[in-house]
Amino acid sequence: MASVLGDATGSGTAGVTPAQRVRRPGWRDPRLWIGVVIVAGSVVVGARLLAAADDTVQVWAAASDLGTGSRVSEEDLVAARVRFVDEDTESAYFAVDDELPADLQLLHGLRAGELLPRAAVGSAASSGLVEVPIAVEPEQVPSSVDTGSVVDVYVVAAPDPEAVVEAPAPADGPALAGVTVVDAPALAESFGTTGRRQLVLAVPEADAAPFFALLGSYDTAVLTVVRRG
Repeated sequence: MASVLGDATGSGTAGVTPAQRVRRPGWRDPRLWIGVVIVAGSVVVGARLLAAADDTVQVWAAASDLGTGSRVSEEDLVAARVRFVDEDTESAYFAVDDELPADLQLLHGLRAGELLPRAAVGSAASSGLVEVPIAVEPEQVPSSVDTGSVVDVYVVAAPDPEAVVEAPAPADGPALAGVTVVDAPALAESFGTTGRRQLVLAVPEADAAPFFALLGSYDTAVLTVVRRG
C-alpha cells in the first residue's frame, strides 16, 4: 500500500526542509578580517623577499678591451649590476655614482666587461708610464691598430747594400712588448708629408731609454707593429 506524504490540507509538503537563503558575510564577520590579514601579510612578505633579492649595485666595467696605460673616462665604461658578498669587496670597485678622477690611467689591462677596480688605475703622473711617439710606415702597422690597441714593436735594420759596417743582428723578440696605443692620429693628421703613421705608446719608464738606445744603434731602423688579439 503506497504511503501518502502530506499534511491535513493535502499540500504534499510535509517533511520537506525549507530552503535557506545564503547571506553575504558582513564587514563584522571575523572571516572577512582574517582574509584581509592573510592577504596583507602575503604582500608584506613578498615585498621583503623582492627587496632582499635585489641587493645589487651598479659599478663601472670596461666597454671594450683596454690595455695598460689607457686613459679612462666614462666614455670607455659601461654600467654593470653586481651583487657583492660584503661592503669591503664592493668598495674596491668604482660605483656608477662615484665621480671618476679626471686623470685616470690603467695600471694593467682590462677585458671587455671586466669590472674596473680602484687598484687598477692611477694618475698619469704616478703610473710609472711615459708616452713614446713612433713613426711607422703604413705597410708596417695593421690598419686595425687604434687607440687602446695592445701591440708589440719590432725593430730591424733597413737594407743598405752600400753600408760598410754590418748592421746589428735583429733582436730575438720585440723591442717593446705588450704596450698600449694611447693615441693613434689619422695619417693625414700625423706625418702626411712623409707618408708615415704616428702612434703614441704608453711604455714603462724603465723601457723607454733602452728602446731609444736600440733605435740609435741602427743607421736606418724599420719599425714593425704587431697587434695582439
